[in-house]
Amino acid sequence: MSEEEYDHAAIERRWQEVWDEREAYRTSDNATDPTYVLGMFPYPSGKLHMGHVRNYTITDAFERYRRMCGDDVLHPMGWDSFGLPAENAAKERDTDPREWTLDCIDTMRGQMKSMGFGYDWDREITTCEPEYYRWNQWLFQRFHDEGLVERKAAEVNWCPSCQTVLADEQVEGEDDHCWRCETVVEQRELDQWTLAITEYADELLEAIDELDGWPDSVRQMQRNWIGKNEGTALEFSVEGYGPVEAFTTRVDTVFGAAFFALAPDHSIAQELANEDDGIRRFIEEEADPDGDEPNGVETGLTATNPATGEELPVFVADFVLSDVGTGALMGVPGHDDRDHVFASKMGVNITPVVAPESDEPEAPDVSESAFTEDGVLVNSDEYSGLTSAEARERLTADIESATFHTQYRLRDWLISRQRYWGTPIPVIHCDDCGPVMVPEDELPVELPEFVNTTGNPLDAAEEWKHVECPDCGADATRETDTMDTFIDSSWYYLRYISPDFEDAPFETDRANDWMPVDQYVGGIEHAVMHLLYARFVTKAISDLGMLDHREPFTNLLAQGMVQLEGEKMSKSKGNTVSPQRIVEEYGADTARLFMMQAAQPERDFDWSEEGVRSTNRFLTRLKATVDDFDPAAADGEDDSVARYVRREIDTAVAVATDEYEELTFNVALREAQDLVGTLRTYQEFTDVHAPTFERGLTVATKLLAPVTPHIAEELYDELGHDGLVVDAEWPSSDVEIDDAVERRQLIQNTREDVRNIVDVAGIEEPERVDVVVTPEWKYRAREIAITSDADNLISELMQEGEIREHGDVAASYGQDLQAEREALTHTLTPESEYEVLQQATWLIEQEFDAPVRILSAEEADDDVVRKAEPGRPAIDIQE
Repeated sequence: MSEEEYDHAAIERRWQEVWDEREAYRTSDNATDPTYVLGMFPYPSGKLHMGHVRNYTITDAFERYRRMCGDDVLHPMGWDSFGLPAENAAKERDTDPREWTLDCIDTMRGQMKSMGFGYDWDREITTCEPEYYRWNQWLFQRFHDEGLVERKAAEVNWCPSCQTVLADEQVEGEDDHCWRCETVVEQRELDQWTLAITEYADELLEAIDELDGWPDSVRQMQRNWIGKNEGTALEFSVEGYGPVEAFTTRVDTVFGAAFFALAPDHSIAQELANEDDGIRRFIEEEADPDGDEPNGVETGLTATNPATGEELPVFVADFVLSDVGTGALMGVPGHDDRDHVFASKMGVNITPVVAPESDEPEAPDVSESAFTEDGVLVNSDEYSGLTSAEARERLTADIESATFHTQYRLRDWLISRQRYWGTPIPVIHCDDCGPVMVPEDELPVELPEFVNTTGNPLDAAEEWKHVECPDCGADATRETDTMDTFIDSSWYYLRYISPDFEDAPFETDRANDWMPVDQYVGGIEHAVMHLLYARFVTKAISDLGMLDHREPFTNLLAQGMVQLEGEKMSKSKGNTVSPQRIVEEYGADTARLFMMQAAQPERDFDWSEEGVRSTNRFLTRLKATVDDFDPAAADGEDDSVARYVRREIDTAVAVATDEYEELTFNVALREAQDLVGTLRTYQEFTDVHAPTFERGLTVATKLLAPVTPHIAEELYDELGHDGLVVDAEWPSSDVEIDDAVERRQLIQNTREDVRNIVDVAGIEEPERVDVVVTPEWKYRAREIAITSDADNLISELMQEGEIREHGDVAASYGQDLQAEREALTHTLTPESEYEVLQQATWLIEQEFDAPVRILSAEEADDDVVRKAEPGRPAIDIQE
C-alpha cells in the first residue's frame, strides 16, 4: 500500500472547478424555507487568519451536512467593508480606502475559494458599495420617522487616536480604552445622532430567556449590559442645593443610611470643586473609580434623610458613577459591602437595620462586615418587624418623594462617527429649517472622493458638503459624520435573502419564509455589540411592518480561538500561522480536518504542526486504502468478522449523525477516523467481504465529506458512485446509540484486560485466550442493586433463591455492589455480552496472534467464573 502523499493541489483544484461548473452551492430563490447557516462576515483585512478558517469551516461543515440530509441550504458570504482600518491604511499609503478595500476583498475571496468553502457567491454583499449602504440610509430615515433617531448634545466617548466618537459598547477594559486601538478614551460634549435602543430594553432583556439555542455566557453578558435594576427613586434635600434624587434597590435599609455621596462629575460636585481646592484636587488627582478601595472627600454639606429627618454628611466619592443610577446615592454601611468599607475609612457610624429572619429577629453585628441579605427590619421605627420586601413596598408608598423606578445600564446607541469610510448620514443642515432628511429619491448619498486630511475628511469635501436645503432651497450643508459600522452588520443577514432587490432593503415575503438564521457562528467578543445591535434592529424593522420575526438568530455558536503555545495568534506577537502556507503544503482538507478534530468548536485550541502532519498522513492512508481496494479481487466471506464490521459501520453513522447535529464535529470526526482504522484492521486480518468493505469506505467518505470535501469527492468518484458527494444522501442507521456504546465499552474493557494480564504476567506468546461471560445470577444481583432503595442491599439480595444459593460468593459480591451502588449503571444481558464478544473475537486474535474462545459461565472453571462481572468478563490466558 502506497504511503506517498496524495496530490492535494490537483484534487482540490479539480473539484472546485466542478462545483463552480455545476453551481453546487447556489440557493434557489424558489426554496420555501432553506436551512440558513451563517458565519459572521469578515472585515476585509487582505488575508485570512486561522480564526477565519476555523469559523468558516464550522459553518461550511454544518451546511454540507444539512445539504446531504436533504435540506435546501442558504450559506452566503459578504464583506463588512467599512471601517477605520481601511481609512488608516489608505492614509499611510496615500491611496483611496475603496481601492484598498476592494483589493483586499479580491484576495480574501480567492483564499476562501481555495479553502473549498461552499458559498453561494451570487449572494455576495459588500457593505461599502452604494447598492448596500443606500439601505442603511433608508432605514435611518424610517427609524427617524418612527421617533427612534435623535440628534442631541451629549457627553460622548472620544478616542483621540482614531479621532472619533465611540459607543459605550466600544469602550473596553478597566482603563476605558478604545476597542480598536486601545488608546485611553476621553469625554467630550458633542452633538450626535443616536438610535433609541433603550426603547427596546425590556423586550431585549425578556426575550433573552427564549434564546435557548444561544450559549448561556452570551445571554448573561447581554443581561448584564442591559443592566435592569428595579428599585426606588427618592429625594434627599442637600443643604444649599435643594432636592437631589438618588436611586436604590434597597429602600428597606433607608433607616440605616449613614451618609450621602455624589459622583465626581455630578453637577453639585463640579460646582463645589470651583469653590474648594480640596474637593477639586480629589476630583482631578485622587479619584479612581477602578481603584481597589472606595475613596472620597467630605464636602461639609449635609443631606436630609426623607424617612428619618436625620442630617447625613455629604461626600464626593469615586465609587459613585454618573452613568449608574443618578450619580448620587444613600450610603448604608450596615448592609452594603462597599459602603461598609467607605464608612469605616471615613469614621461614619454604622447601624444595622435589617436582621436575619427568625421568630425574634436581632440586629446583626455589622462592625466587621455588612449583612447584605434580605431579612426583617429592626431599628426602623414603625417599619420594624416587616420583611424587606414588605418594607420596600410600604416605604416607597409612604415617603413623599419616593416612586418605584426602573433603571438600565443600557444607553441609546450613539452612531455618529467623525470618519470618512462609513455610510454618510442622509441629513442636510439648514440654518432656517434645522436638520432635514435627504429626499428618498436622492438616496444613496454617496461618499465623495477621499481627502487625505487630519480630522474628519468629509469636512474638507467642500463641493460635496455644500448643497441646497431640500425644504426651502437655502444654502445648507450635508451632515459630515458617518454611521457606526455596526449599522452595516446589524441587518446584513437580511440582505443576503434578496441581494439584488431594488425596492427595499430586502424582500419581505421571502425574508418571512427564510428567517431567522438557523445557525449563526462567530466570536464571543461580539456578544454585546454586534449581537445586541442586530437583535434591536430586527425588532425595529419588524415594527416597521417589514418582517414577522423579532429575533435574527435561532442558534448561536461562539467559536474558540486558535492559539500557538497557549497564546492567541496575533501579528503583534509574531506568532501567526499562514493558512495559505498550510493549504499549499498540506492541502485545504488537511487544514480543515485538523482544526475541526482538535477540539469542540467552542473551545480554544493550540495549533500544532505535528498535528497537521498527522492529519495529512491519515488522509494519505485513506486515499491509499481506496486506491488499493479492488472489489472484484475481494473474495472474503460474510462471516462473523464481516458482521462485526457492519455493526461498527452502522454505529459510526449513528454516533456521527448525532454529533453533527450538535455541532460537536471533533467527536463525529473521531467516529469516521476510527471506522477507517477498523476497515484497515479488517483488511489486514483476513480477506474482506467486498460489499461490507465497500460500504464501509463509502460511509467513511460521507462522514468526512462535510469537513474534507475535496478528497471526499475524489474518493466517492473513485468508489464508482454517480454524482457529487455534496449532493449524496447522508447515510442512515437504526443502531441505538446507548446500546452501541455499551457494546463498544465491553469490547474495549475486554481488550484492555487481556493487554494488562499479558503485560503484568510477562506472557510473550499466548497459546489461547479464554473470555468467560458472567453468570446470570450476577446480572440479576446488579439489576436489584440499581433499582432497589432498600438500606440493607445484601439482605434483599439474599431473598432471591438463585442468588442465595451461591452463599459466601454472593455475599461478597453483594458487598461490592453496596459499596459502588451510586455509580452502578445498566449493562448488556448475558446473551448480548456473549454475542458481542463472539463477533469481536477476531480483534483479540489479530492483536495477540492467539486463538480466542468465548465461554459461558457453565463452560468455564469456577475459579475463573468467580472473577467475571457484568460488563467485565473474566480472562484466562494459557501460555
